[in-house]
Amino acid sequence: MNLTEVNRGIEKHKKRKRVGRGPGSGHGKTSGRGHKGQGQCSGYSMHVGFEGGQFPLFRRIPKRGFNNMWARTIASVNVGDLNEAFKDGEEVTPQAVQDRNLAKGRYEFLKILGEGELKRKLKITAHRFSASALEKIKAAGGEAVVLPGPKPVVKNKMKPKPSR
Repeated sequence: MNLTEVNRGIEKHKKRKRVGRGPGSGHGKTSGRGHKGQGQCSGYSMHVGFEGGQFPLFRRIPKRGFNNMWARTIASVNVGDLNEAFKDGEEVTPQAVQDRNLAKGRYEFLKILGEGELKRKLKITAHRFSASALEKIKAAGGEAVVLPGPKPVVKNKMKPKPSR
């Protein structure tokens, strides 16, 4: 194998497509825009779900229920799962829980639930705790530290106008 053959077909700096430079370029005449129609004009743009006037798929599919896009995502971890993942006297933080794959995906709050038995003395730091989880942590000789969450959203700071 020669070193010259290693990078065959791989281009670090790809040349840009030069359109409208004659028929020999492969992108001449219509410059890749096709014939007629709205798409041939400059400044043309269409919204994401546009299907050429056909009734869009998004509007054809039935919608069910309510989707709260502002809802906080909460990851929950049971007290029993902490036994295998952490050693006695270790500190349990949201980052440590994520590193050990106990809470997967993206989340804003970590909640500790009371399912299972806690056999180790741990210092657990989380945003929320269930009542049974707090009891089990205290019974095992551990400590529960509550992290502050984000500030609540104030909808209207304007004071009402006095009536005349």
